[in-house]
Amino acid sequence: MELTINKTENLKSRPDDDKLGFGSLFTDYMFNMDYNPEEGWFNPRIEAYQAFQMDPATMVLHYGQAVFEGLKAFRNEAGAISLFRARDNFKRLNRSSRALCIPESDENFVYDALRQLLTVEKEWVPHSPGTSLYIRPTIIATDPFLGVRASHTYRFFIILSPVGAYYAEGFNPVKIWVSKTHVRAVRGGLGENKAAANYAASLYAGEQAHKNGYTQVLWLDGVEQKYVEEIGAMNIFFVINDELITPMLNGSILPGITRDSVMQLGRHWGMTVTERQISIDEVFDAHKAGTLQEAFGTGTAAVISPVGELKYDDQVITIGEGQVGAVSQKLYDALTDIQYRRVEDPFGWVEEV
Repeated sequence: MELTINKTENLKSRPDDDKLGFGSLFTDYMFNMDYNPEEGWFNPRIEAYQAFQMDPATMVLHYGQAVFEGLKAFRNEAGAISLFRARDNFKRLNRSSRALCIPESDENFVYDALRQLLTVEKEWVPHSPGTSLYIRPTIIATDPFLGVRASHTYRFFIILSPVGAYYAEGFNPVKIWVSKTHVRAVRGGLGENKAAANYAASLYAGEQAHKNGYTQVLWLDGVEQKYVEEIGAMNIFFVINDELITPMLNGSILPGITRDSVMQLGRHWGMTVTERQISIDEVFDAHKAGTLQEAFGTGTAAVISPVGELKYDDQVITIGEGQVGAVSQKLYDALTDIQYRRVEDPFGWVEEV
């Protein structure tokens, strides 16, 4: 396939870096590509960011057949733009696609298309420390049909959004509410895939958490409802007795790329890093025993999000006196230093655009 670039003269005003929030501003261009059974993926193009015209019967609107990814482009102090583990995002996108009967895409082709899109949109990558250009590749079902089956046609698109901090709290510890009455996913479902339906399933409990003054929900397993799984938009880690512990992947937990990066860094530093089942009771017992040193979430948007408070039923605990822990800080600094190319990348994670 040959990628075409259709330029527009109708360009937007770029915002100042200090006015960036998260996910509300979008750049001038987007990538689009279509699929049908006769041609496969075809007509890849970079064109003006624009609304889609969709038939009311478009299948994604009725059956949620949609997958997506989230990654970032970073500008270093010298002005160069780089991507962090972007190829892993496209691998995971194909894994999610398989789970939802969506045709896989050529990972190398869409990676190169993203690089060309970023070249066109390079002025939209912000300059200030802590800012970045958020990248959202998405695939949606496009058949106009009301029968329950996999769609025959699809749209693959990539949009870009200049962003600042994900949480209003910034890098300060957040408050997390443990849900006892709702579950996000069970093994054998969509939990390990980055599917739109996963996030729809998390919204109600998330709203209840916000109403009670909490930033996110910590989900327990959907069978016994006692084992920790993940936070609403992040994976979760605990530091107990100097051991870095995260729930093992079990079919209902998203295999986060930042999660994997944290584990690699921890082992690189000589830490004991463990993937296993960990119950919410074990977490609270460790706090009672004085061995729960830290808790933090990991994800592309926030990178590292320290947890300062956990509420479970009628129990509320403060972790690390509500301050950012040493491990959380070290991981955040190490990951962002690699992403912004302030230090050498020993893992080969960063590629310049």
